[in-house]
Parts: sequence; C-alpha cells; structure tokens
Amino acid sequence: MQHVTVPQDRIGVVIGAGGETLREIEEQANVRLDVDSETGSVAVEESGDPVTAMVAPDVIKAIGRGFKPETALSILDHDLRTLELIDLTEHTRNDNDLQRKKGRIIGESGRTRELIEELTGANVVIYGTTVGAIGGPEELQVVRRAVGMLLDGAPHGAVYSYLERKSNELNDDVSFDVPQ
Repeated sequence: MQHVTVPQDRIGVVIGAGGETLREIEEQANVRLDVDSETGSVAVEESGDPVTAMVAPDVIKAIGRGFKPETALSILDHDLRTLELIDLTEHTRNDNDLQRKKGRIIGESGRTRELIEELTGANVVIYGTTVGAIGGPEELQVVRRAVGMLLDGAPHGAVYSYLERKSNELNDDVSFDVPQ
C-alpha cells in the first residue's frame, strides 16, 4: 500500500461528484483508494495489475498538483505518458522570488504556459510551489529545459525560439513517408 498526500483544496477533485472520479481511478488503475478528507491522505492499495497499481499514486499526485482527472488518468497509459514535478522552491530564494518566477513561467494571461503546452504536446500546470507536466519522455525533456531557462532568467523570446525549434524536431520525429 502507498500513501499520497493531496492538498485540502484538491480532495474534492480526487473524489469527484458523488465519488465518480474516485471510482473511475479505482476501475482504470485496478486499485482501491481510501481517502481521509481531514488529512488529505490517500491510501492506494493494489487490487489487480501490480504495474498499473505502481502508477496509480502518480494519478493521485497529478490531480493533487492541479491536473484535471482526465489528464491525470492518461498516465495509466504508462508506455507513453508520465508525471514530472519541478519543485520551484529549489530554484528560488524567498516567497517574492517564487512569485516572480511562477509569473515568468505562467506568462501574461497564461500565454507562456500555453505555448509550452502547444509546442511540446505535454500538459503543464503551475500549482503552489510546483510545475507539473504530463507527457512523453521527449516532451518532458523539452518542458524541463524551457522551465529551467525561464527560472534562470532567459528572455521569453529565447525560450519561445527554443520551444519552436524543439517542436519542429519532435514533429519531424513522428512524421513518416507515405508509400507512393
């Protein structure tokens, strides 16, 4: 059995209306979940495929870090998508620095975060002191680098250029020749 702690304001999202999300996670991940609404602790107990059960805590973590349940459940397709969390406190000096750097990653009206998603194909959220990303290995590598550039103070234009270049490379990798 594994335990995941979810922020209080996200417990309701894990449970869902009438327990719907909770049941869907249990069914798709083949686990049993026990949620303690007081503490935010979610116990994840294997009840089927052990490999899927190992990934189930990441689904809970993803919802806890701000992802929609449908996006979090995509992690169960473990051949393609995984969760990555970047702890912003490791890259900031104080609360003001944290807020400033979160603002750089989010961008004006959320545009920088949206561009990171569009150009990498990964899902990205900024919640609390973390940046969360769900995607394939190559997508996550590009997200990590772009976020790192922003945290290091790189101009947004340089980050956008990097993202466009990597987007083209990622798209070239998935293109294929159609037989004539």
